[in-house]
Amino acid sequence: MASSEVDQKFLGRLAKAIEPSNPLLSSMLFKILGLSINLAAQTVKARKQRKLDTTRTTQSLDLYFHIIWLAREGLIMLEQYVLPMVGDHGELKVLAYKLRASFYYIFVLFHNNPPVSTMGLSTSQGSDTTARPQTPPMPRLDKGKGVDRGEPAPPETPTPTRSSLQPTHPIEGGPVGPPPGFGPQAPEPAAAFLLPAVDYLPTAHQYFKEAESYADTLLWGSHSLRLSVKTEFAAFLYDCVHDREGSRRLARKTVAEVYDASEGMDDDMFNDACELVTVLGKMMKRGLGSNNTLRPSTPGASQGTTSQAGSAATIVPTAGMENPI
Repeated sequence: MASSEVDQKFLGRLAKAIEPSNPLLSSMLFKILGLSINLAAQTVKARKQRKLDTTRTTQSLDLYFHIIWLAREGLIMLEQYVLPMVGDHGELKVLAYKLRASFYYIFVLFHNNPPVSTMGLSTSQGSDTTARPQTPPMPRLDKGKGVDRGEPAPPETPTPTRSSLQPTHPIEGGPVGPPPGFGPQAPEPAAAFLLPAVDYLPTAHQYFKEAESYADTLLWGSHSLRLSVKTEFAAFLYDCVHDREGSRRLARKTVAEVYDASEGMDDDMFNDACELVTVLGKMMKRGLGSNNTLRPSTPGASQGTTSQAGSAATIVPTAGMENPI
Protein backbone atom coordinates (compact mmCIF):
# COMPACT_ATOMS: atom_id res chain seq x y z
CA MET A 1 0.00 0.00 0.00
CA ALA A 2 1.33 3.41 -1.04
CA SER A 3 3.75 2.04 -1.68
CA SER A 4 5.71 -1.18 -2.04
CA GLU A 5 9.49 -1.32 -2.20
CA VAL A 6 9.24 -1.79 -5.97
CA ASP A 7 7.21 1.41 -6.29
CA GLN A 8 9.71 3.28 -4.14
CA LYS A 9 12.60 2.14 -6.34
CA PHE A 10 10.84 3.38 -9.46
CA LEU A 11 9.93 6.66 -7.76
CA GLY A 12 13.59 7.33 -7.00
CA ARG A 13 14.81 6.27 -10.45
CA LEU A 14 12.22 8.27 -12.37
CA ALA A 15 12.67 11.36 -10.18
CA LYS A 16 16.41 11.26 -10.82
CA ALA A 17 16.01 10.63 -14.54
CA ILE A 18 13.66 13.54 -15.26
CA GLU A 19 15.34 16.03 -12.94
CA PRO A 20 17.27 17.83 -15.76
CA SER A 21 14.20 18.24 -17.97
CA ASN A 22 11.46 18.80 -15.38
CA PRO A 23 12.75 19.89 -11.95
CA LEU A 24 9.25 20.53 -10.56
CA LEU A 25 7.98 17.05 -11.39
CA SER A 26 11.20 15.55 -10.07
CA SER A 27 10.89 17.39 -6.75
CA MET A 28 7.28 16.23 -6.31
CA LEU A 29 8.27 12.63 -7.00
CA PHE A 30 11.00 12.87 -4.37
CA LYS A 31 8.48 14.29 -1.88
CA ILE A 32 6.01 11.50 -2.62
CA LEU A 33 8.85 9.01 -2.20
CA GLY A 34 9.65 10.30 1.28
CA LEU A 35 5.98 10.38 2.21
CA SER A 36 5.46 6.84 0.90
CA ILE A 37 8.32 5.45 2.95
CA ASN A 38 6.85 6.99 6.09
CA LEU A 39 3.32 5.89 5.22
CA ALA A 40 4.40 2.31 4.51
CA ALA A 41 5.99 2.07 7.96
CA GLN A 42 2.85 3.47 9.62
CA THR A 43 0.50 1.07 7.82
CA VAL A 44 2.68 -1.91 8.75
CA LYS A 45 2.50 -0.80 12.38
CA ALA A 46 -1.28 -0.45 12.15
CA ARG A 47 -1.64 -3.90 10.59
CA LYS A 48 0.29 -5.40 13.47
CA GLN A 49 -2.17 -3.82 15.90
CA ARG A 50 -5.06 -5.15 13.77
CA LYS A 51 -7.55 -2.88 15.52
CA LEU A 52 -7.13 0.80 16.31
CA ASP A 53 -8.33 1.62 19.83
CA THR A 54 -9.72 5.11 20.38
CA THR A 55 -9.08 4.98 24.11
CA ARG A 56 -5.31 4.76 23.62
CA THR A 57 -4.81 8.25 22.26
CA THR A 58 -1.04 8.44 22.11
CA GLN A 59 -0.49 4.99 20.59
CA SER A 60 -3.50 4.21 18.44
CA LEU A 61 -5.50 7.31 17.63
CA ASP A 62 -2.45 9.39 16.72
CA LEU A 63 -1.31 6.59 14.40
CA TYR A 64 -4.74 6.62 12.76
CA PHE A 65 -4.59 10.39 12.25
CA HIS A 66 -1.06 10.17 10.88
CA ILE A 67 -1.99 7.53 8.28
CA ILE A 68 -5.02 9.46 7.02
CA TRP A 69 -3.09 12.73 6.89
CA LEU A 70 -0.14 11.22 4.99
CA ALA A 71 -2.42 9.53 2.46
CA ARG A 72 -4.40 12.73 1.95
CA GLU A 73 -1.29 14.86 1.41
CA GLY A 74 0.22 12.30 -0.94
CA LEU A 75 -2.96 12.18 -3.00
CA ILE A 76 -3.05 15.98 -3.26
CA MET A 77 0.54 16.17 -4.53
CA LEU A 78 -0.08 13.31 -6.95
CA GLU A 79 -3.27 14.72 -8.47
CA GLN A 80 -2.11 18.34 -8.68
CA TYR A 81 1.52 17.99 -9.76
CA VAL A 82 2.21 14.49 -11.10
CA LEU A 83 -0.80 13.13 -12.98
CA PRO A 84 -1.13 16.22 -15.25
CA MET A 85 2.54 15.88 -16.29
CA VAL A 86 3.01 12.14 -16.81
CA GLY A 87 2.54 12.53 -20.56
CA ASP A 88 3.90 9.60 -22.55
CA HIS A 89 6.22 8.30 -19.83
CA GLY A 90 5.10 4.67 -19.72
CA GLU A 91 6.51 3.61 -16.36
CA LEU A 92 5.75 6.94 -14.71
CA LYS A 93 2.17 6.86 -15.96
CA VAL A 94 1.57 3.36 -14.60
CA LEU A 95 3.21 4.28 -11.30
CA ALA A 96 1.20 7.48 -10.88
CA TYR A 97 -2.14 5.78 -11.50
CA LYS A 98 -1.14 2.91 -9.24
CA LEU A 99 -0.22 5.29 -6.40
CA ARG A 100 -3.57 7.05 -6.72
CA ALA A 101 -5.35 3.72 -6.31
CA SER A 102 -3.07 2.90 -3.36
CA PHE A 103 -3.97 6.09 -1.51
CA TYR A 104 -7.67 5.34 -1.94
CA TYR A 105 -6.97 1.78 -0.78
CA ILE A 106 -5.79 3.30 2.52
CA PHE A 107 -8.92 5.45 2.76
CA VAL A 108 -11.07 2.36 2.29
CA LEU A 109 -9.18 0.34 4.89
CA PHE A 110 -9.00 2.97 7.60
CA HIS A 111 -11.64 5.61 6.95
CA ASN A 112 -14.46 4.17 4.85
CA ASN A 113 -18.10 4.83 5.70
CA PRO A 114 -19.58 2.24 5.98
CA PRO A 115 -16.49 0.40 7.22
CA VAL A 116 -15.40 -2.62 5.16
CA SER A 117 -12.62 -3.89 7.43
CA THR A 118 -11.63 -3.98 11.08
CA MET A 119 -8.62 -1.72 10.50
CA GLY A 120 -10.33 1.63 10.83
CA LEU A 121 -12.48 3.44 13.35
CA SER A 122 -16.22 3.85 13.09
CA THR A 123 -16.85 5.94 16.22
CA SER A 124 -15.89 9.39 17.34
CA GLN A 125 -12.73 10.19 19.22
CA GLY A 126 -12.38 8.93 22.76
CA SER A 127 -15.26 7.55 24.76
CA ASP A 128 -18.57 8.19 23.06
CA THR A 129 -20.89 9.68 25.60
CA THR A 130 -23.80 9.89 23.15
CA ALA A 131 -24.01 6.12 22.95
CA ARG A 132 -24.39 5.63 26.69
CA PRO A 133 -27.72 6.20 28.45
CA GLN A 134 -27.48 9.09 30.84
CA THR A 135 -28.66 8.31 34.39
CA PRO A 136 -30.81 11.12 35.76
CA PRO A 137 -29.52 12.64 39.00
CA MET A 138 -31.25 11.59 42.22
CA PRO A 139 -33.44 14.32 43.70
CA ARG A 140 -32.12 15.94 46.83
CA LEU A 141 -34.37 15.45 49.82
CA ASP A 142 -32.99 18.20 51.96
CA LYS A 143 -33.81 21.01 49.50
CA GLY A 144 -30.44 22.50 50.41
CA LYS A 145 -31.37 22.88 54.11
CA GLY A 146 -29.53 20.65 56.54
CA VAL A 147 -28.15 17.15 55.95
CA ASP A 148 -30.09 14.32 54.37
CA ARG A 149 -30.27 11.51 56.93
CA GLY A 150 -32.40 9.20 54.84
CA GLU A 151 -35.68 10.30 56.42
CA PRO A 152 -38.71 10.50 54.13
CA ALA A 153 -39.55 13.92 52.82
CA PRO A 154 -42.65 15.59 54.23
CA PRO A 155 -45.69 15.55 51.97
CA GLU A 156 -45.96 18.54 49.71
CA THR A 157 -49.07 20.48 48.89
CA PRO A 158 -50.44 19.15 45.58
CA THR A 159 -50.27 21.59 42.71
CA PRO A 160 -53.67 22.38 41.24
CA THR A 161 -54.11 21.07 37.70
CA ARG A 162 -56.20 22.34 34.85
CA SER A 163 -59.62 20.80 34.56
CA SER A 164 -59.65 21.13 30.79
CA LEU A 165 -58.21 18.29 28.72
CA GLN A 166 -57.22 20.62 25.88
CA PRO A 167 -54.25 23.00 26.09
CA THR A 168 -55.18 26.65 26.38
CA HIS A 169 -52.15 27.84 24.39
CA PRO A 170 -50.51 26.45 21.23
CA ILE A 171 -47.16 25.93 22.99
CA GLU A 172 -48.73 23.88 25.78
CA GLY A 173 -49.49 20.20 25.68
CA GLY A 174 -46.15 18.33 26.00
CA PRO A 175 -42.38 18.52 25.71
CA VAL A 176 -40.89 20.42 22.82
CA GLY A 177 -38.26 18.62 20.74
CA PRO A 178 -35.02 20.20 19.52
CA PRO A 179 -35.07 22.19 16.28
CA PRO A 180 -34.14 20.44 13.03
CA GLY A 181 -30.43 19.62 12.81
CA PHE A 182 -29.84 19.74 16.57
CA GLY A 183 -31.16 16.33 17.55
CA PRO A 184 -29.12 13.22 18.42
CA GLN A 185 -26.88 12.25 15.51
CA ALA A 186 -24.64 9.30 14.79
CA PRO A 187 -21.02 9.88 15.86
CA GLU A 188 -18.52 10.65 13.10
CA PRO A 189 -15.18 8.89 12.67
CA ALA A 190 -12.38 10.50 14.62
CA ALA A 191 -10.53 11.68 11.51
CA ALA A 192 -13.55 13.33 9.87
CA PHE A 193 -11.84 16.70 10.35
CA LEU A 194 -9.04 15.49 8.05
CA LEU A 195 -11.09 13.71 5.40
CA PRO A 196 -14.83 13.35 4.76
CA ALA A 197 -16.21 10.05 6.00
CA VAL A 198 -17.79 8.68 2.79
CA ASP A 199 -17.73 5.46 0.79
CA TYR A 200 -14.40 5.38 -1.06
CA LEU A 201 -14.73 1.76 -2.19
CA PRO A 202 -16.22 2.32 -5.69
CA THR A 203 -13.68 5.03 -6.51
CA ALA A 204 -10.74 2.94 -5.33
CA HIS A 205 -11.98 -0.05 -7.33
CA GLN A 206 -12.26 2.06 -10.49
CA TYR A 207 -8.77 3.51 -10.02
CA PHE A 208 -7.27 0.05 -9.62
CA LYS A 209 -8.91 -1.00 -12.88
CA GLU A 210 -7.42 2.03 -14.64
CA ALA A 211 -3.96 1.32 -13.25
CA GLU A 212 -4.24 -2.32 -14.32
CA SER A 213 -5.31 -1.28 -17.81
CA TYR A 214 -2.29 1.03 -18.22
CA ALA A 215 0.03 -1.65 -16.83
CA ASP A 216 -1.25 -4.22 -19.33
CA THR A 217 -0.93 -1.75 -22.20
CA LEU A 218 2.41 -0.07 -21.48
CA LEU A 219 4.46 -2.76 -19.70
CA TRP A 220 5.45 -6.30 -20.56
CA GLY A 221 4.24 -9.36 -18.68
CA SER A 222 7.16 -9.82 -16.27
CA HIS A 223 7.81 -6.13 -15.56
CA SER A 224 8.15 -5.71 -11.80
CA LEU A 225 6.04 -2.53 -11.75
CA ARG A 226 3.25 -4.34 -13.57
CA LEU A 227 3.45 -7.17 -11.04
CA SER A 228 3.26 -4.60 -8.23
CA VAL A 229 0.00 -3.25 -9.65
CA LYS A 230 -1.47 -6.75 -9.94
CA THR A 231 -0.35 -7.75 -6.45
CA GLU A 232 -1.90 -4.76 -4.73
CA PHE A 233 -5.08 -5.04 -6.79
CA ALA A 234 -5.44 -8.68 -5.72
CA ALA A 235 -4.93 -7.66 -2.08
CA PHE A 236 -7.57 -4.93 -2.47
CA LEU A 237 -10.08 -7.38 -3.90
CA TYR A 238 -9.50 -9.72 -0.96
CA ASP A 239 -9.38 -7.20 1.89
CA CYS A 240 -11.93 -4.58 0.82
CA VAL A 241 -14.17 -5.91 -1.96
CA HIS A 242 -14.23 -9.34 -0.23
CA ASP A 243 -14.08 -10.99 -3.66
CA ARG A 244 -11.80 -13.82 -2.59
CA GLU A 245 -12.19 -15.92 -5.70
CA GLY A 246 -11.60 -12.84 -7.87
CA SER A 247 -8.40 -12.11 -5.94
CA ARG A 248 -7.12 -15.66 -6.42
CA ARG A 249 -8.10 -15.60 -10.09
CA LEU A 250 -6.15 -12.40 -10.70
CA ALA A 251 -3.08 -13.84 -8.95
CA ARG A 252 -3.23 -17.03 -11.04
CA LYS A 253 -3.65 -15.11 -14.28
CA THR A 254 -0.73 -12.81 -13.47
CA VAL A 255 1.63 -15.69 -12.68
CA ALA A 256 0.61 -17.45 -15.90
CA GLU A 257 1.40 -14.28 -17.86
CA VAL A 258 4.83 -14.14 -16.24
CA TYR A 259 5.50 -17.69 -17.45
CA ASP A 260 4.65 -16.65 -21.01
CA ALA A 261 6.77 -13.47 -20.98
CA SER A 262 9.95 -13.60 -23.06
CA GLU A 263 11.37 -10.10 -22.46
CA GLY A 264 14.71 -9.72 -20.77
CA MET A 265 15.38 -7.77 -17.58
CA ASP A 266 18.29 -6.73 -15.41
CA ASP A 267 19.24 -8.47 -12.18
CA ASP A 268 17.51 -5.98 -9.89
CA MET A 269 14.19 -6.18 -11.73
CA PHE A 270 14.55 -9.95 -11.89
CA ASN A 271 14.90 -10.18 -8.11
CA ASP A 272 11.91 -7.89 -7.56
CA ALA A 273 9.83 -9.93 -9.99
CA CYS A 274 10.78 -13.15 -8.20
CA GLU A 275 9.64 -11.73 -4.86
CA LEU A 276 6.35 -10.53 -6.29
CA VAL A 277 5.69 -13.86 -8.00
CA THR A 278 6.26 -15.54 -4.63
CA VAL A 279 3.69 -13.21 -3.05
CA LEU A 280 1.24 -13.87 -5.87
CA GLY A 281 1.74 -17.61 -5.41
CA LYS A 282 0.70 -17.26 -1.77
CA MET A 283 -2.29 -15.12 -2.76
CA MET A 284 -3.42 -17.86 -5.16
CA LYS A 285 -4.06 -20.04 -2.09
CA ARG A 286 -5.14 -17.32 0.29
CA GLY A 287 -8.39 -18.27 2.01
CA LEU A 288 -8.04 -21.93 1.04
CA GLY A 289 -7.41 -24.83 3.37
CA SER A 290 -4.49 -27.21 3.17
CA ASN A 291 -6.45 -29.46 0.78
CA ASN A 292 -7.30 -26.51 -1.53
CA THR A 293 -10.86 -26.23 -0.25
CA LEU A 294 -12.47 -23.09 0.99
CA ARG A 295 -12.26 -22.59 4.70
CA PRO A 296 -15.58 -22.95 6.57
CA SER A 297 -15.32 -19.36 7.80
CA THR A 298 -15.30 -17.93 4.29
CA PRO A 299 -18.54 -15.92 3.93
CA GLY A 300 -20.66 -16.48 0.85
CA ALA A 301 -18.68 -19.49 -0.40
CA SER A 302 -20.68 -21.95 -2.49
CA GLN A 303 -19.98 -25.55 -3.42
CA GLY A 304 -19.36 -24.62 -7.03
CA THR A 305 -16.83 -22.01 -6.05
CA THR A 306 -15.14 -24.50 -3.73
CA SER A 307 -14.50 -27.09 -6.40
CA GLN A 308 -13.46 -24.51 -8.98
CA ALA A 309 -11.05 -22.75 -6.65
CA GLY A 310 -9.58 -26.01 -5.43
CA SER A 311 -8.90 -27.34 -8.92
CA ALA A 312 -7.21 -24.14 -10.14
CA ALA A 313 -5.37 -23.10 -7.00
CA THR A 314 -2.05 -24.60 -8.15
CA ILE A 315 -0.46 -23.82 -11.50
CA VAL A 316 1.81 -26.43 -13.04
CA PRO A 317 4.45 -24.67 -15.15
CA THR A 318 5.15 -25.90 -18.62
CA ALA A 319 8.28 -27.82 -19.47
CA GLY A 320 11.42 -25.76 -19.10
CA MET A 321 9.68 -23.15 -16.92
CA GLU A 322 10.57 -24.40 -13.44
CA ASN A 323 11.84 -20.90 -12.69
CA PRO A 324 8.75 -18.70 -12.24
CA ILE A 325 10.28 -15.83 -14.20
